Amino acid sequence: MPRARTPNGGGITRGPCGGAAAQDTYPDRVIDLRSDTVTRPTKGMLDAMAAAPTGDDVYDEDPSVRALEERTAELLGHEAGLFTVSGSLANMLGVRAWVAPGRELLCEAQAHVVRAELGGHSAWHGVTTRTWTHDRGGVDLEAVRRLMTPDAGPYLVSTAAIAVENTHNFAGGTVHPLGELAALRELVGGTGVRLHLDGARLWNAQVASGTPAGEYARLFDTVSVCLSKGLGAPVGSVLVGPADVIAEARVWRKRMGAGWRQAGVLAAAGSYALDHHVERMRDDHANARLIAATVADAAPSVVDPARVETNIVLLDVGESAHRLVEEARAEGVLTGIVGPGLVRVITHLDVGADDARRAAEVLARLAES
Repeated sequence: MPRARTPNGGGITRGPCGGAAAQDTYPDRVIDLRSDTVTRPTKGMLDAMAAAPTGDDVYDEDPSVRALEERTAELLGHEAGLFTVSGSLANMLGVRAWVAPGRELLCEAQAHVVRAELGGHSAWHGVTTRTWTHDRGGVDLEAVRRLMTPDAGPYLVSTAAIAVENTHNFAGGTVHPLGELAALRELVGGTGVRLHLDGARLWNAQVASGTPAGEYARLFDTVSVCLSKGLGAPVGSVLVGPADVIAEARVWRKRMGAGWRQAGVLAAAGSYALDHHVERMRDDHANARLIAATVADAAPSVVDPARVETNIVLLDVGESAHRLVEEARAEGVLTGIVGPGLVRVITHLDVGADDARRAAEVLARLAES
C-alpha cells in the first residue's frame, strides 16, 4: 500500500500553474494528485541509492551516472546521453543544440517548452517560438507546413527546429500516434529543420500504446526523458542524441551552473526505476480511468473517460475550479489548476487503487454539486 504522509509547511502553497495545492490542516490520509513528481523513493530504490558506486560527474567519472546515460541512450536508439537535474534543463539543452539565437522553435501552443519552463529557452539561448493549436496537443501537419520557414531570408525569423511533447501534459496525457510522428519526420526531411522530443512521460506513452520508447525516439534528433515522474525517481532526466551534440550539451550544462559531482546516488535511483517501475505504470493508467469514469458518472460534462489515455485527467469545471480544489483539499485530496476552469489530476506510484477510489468519490461529489 502507498505510504501515508502529511505534507510539510503551513499556509497555502501553489502548484506549478498557480492552483491552490495544500494548507496547514489535513485529514490523516492525504492523497496527492497534483503531479507524478511528488512520489518518494521506495525501499528498494533507497537501497540501490545507498549502494551506488560514485565518482565526480563533472570529470565524467561517476560510474553510476555513466551507466544510466549509456543505458538510456541505447534504449532510445541514440549515440549518447546526459543526466540532468530536470526535464526543463534537458529540454533547454536539446533545443539549444539546434536553435541558434534569433532563430525559431515551432511547437503546439500548450507544450511544456513554451508554457512551463519560465521562458528559459529565450532567456538563456535567445530562442524565439511560434505555435500551432490542437485540442489534443497533437501535431497538425498542415499547420506545421504553413509555419515552417527554414530559410526566411534577412528580414524574417527562420525555423530551426520543431518540438513535440509525448505524452502531452496540458492536453491530458495524450499519446501521439507513431504514424503521425513519422509523417512529421518525413515533412522536415531535407529541410535542415531538426526535431526535439520532450519525452518527459515517454514511458507512459510506451506502456499505454505498446510501442517501445525507442520507436518514438528514433524519429527525433534529440530526446529528453524524465525519471522523476511516472518512474518515481526523486530527481533527474536524461537527454539523448548524437555524441557530438551531447558532448556540447555537457559543456552547456556546466556553463549554466548545473554540473554536479557524486550524482551516482541519484542516477542509481533512475536505473532502479527503469528496472522495476515501467510496467507498473499500467496501474496508474487504470487508476486515472477509474477517477475519470466515476466523475463522468456524476457529472458527464466535466470529463470524457475515452480521452484518458495515460495517468492524467483534466476536469473541466469552469468557474467552480478554485472551489473544487479548495474543498477537495479539505477532504484530503490534493489537485491543481492548469488552465481556465481546468483541474488536473495525475496518478502515480504513491496512489493505490483504494486511494483512487476515495479520490474519485470526493471529486465526483464536488463536480456534481
